[in-house]
Amino acid sequence: MLKLWGRTSSLNVRKVLWAVQELGIAFERTDAGAAFGIVKTPDYLAKNPNALVPLIEDGELTLWESNVIVRYLCAKHAPGNLYPTDLPHRFDAERWMDWQQTTLNPAGRDAFMQLIRVPADQRRADLIAQSVAATEPLLDMLDAHLAQRAFMAGDRFTMADIPVACEIHRWQGLPLQHKPRPHLERWYQQMLTRPASRGVLDLTLS
Repeated sequence: MLKLWGRTSSLNVRKVLWAVQELGIAFERTDAGAAFGIVKTPDYLAKNPNALVPLIEDGELTLWESNVIVRYLCAKHAPGNLYPTDLPHRFDAERWMDWQQTTLNPAGRDAFMQLIRVPADQRRADLIAQSVAATEPLLDMLDAHLAQRAFMAGDRFTMADIPVACEIHRWQGLPLQHKPRPHLERWYQQMLTRPASRGVLDLTLS
């Protein structure tokens, strides 16, 4: 049985949890990280020297890095479906997964941390404002992208939709004024209707 290590308050763990549920894989999850600890223990560090979550153990394979785990699971269990096998389609999906991790996530991180994890009397309005200013153009870009296609990588749901939707879930949950973006909203509503997104996109931020 697949073993998943990580707490559900982690965006990166939520990506993997959704993928596992989408693929119908039997799994066992252990809370780890933050208040749950475990990640600094010698046994865990031997598996993931970064001391981060998520981590999976699939037979003899131990794997960390959330988007890589999503790719691996989709390639193993849904080749040609969630994991596109034709190269143009596959690398279209790959780039949006990388964009989520290298561009969208860093832009929104400070707003999330300040508004959700930092006590109200210690929040820095300048960091929130900078984060909002960095994220808003990226959301406009997403809206324009989704005006031309039903899903992130074309006309069907793929691995690319999972990390981006998890990021949008986090941003939408922040106590901010959210500009209407009809194409992004249409796509995100589709994500919410997927049964496998339950326990992921319906979680309260923490």
